[in-house]
Amino acid sequence: MSSTDFELDDSFSEDDVSFDESSSKITAKESLEKRRLIDDLLAQRRLDRELKDFDYDFEDDGDE
Repeated sequence: MSSTDFELDDSFSEDDVSFDESSSKITAKESLEKRRLIDDLLAQRRLDRELKDFDYDFEDDGDE
């Protein structure tokens, strides 16, 4: 068996990471919009389930 030596580079430079603050804000905004859309859909489903619990008939309202 042969052993292989690995040299690790522990240095960190700002050039290694490309962090764009504006893209981060866009991503956060998109995430918030998606979260609000999901919340709206869940609220709609909850309201639909609640409406199913009521016995109603819009066609026969008794105004004959």
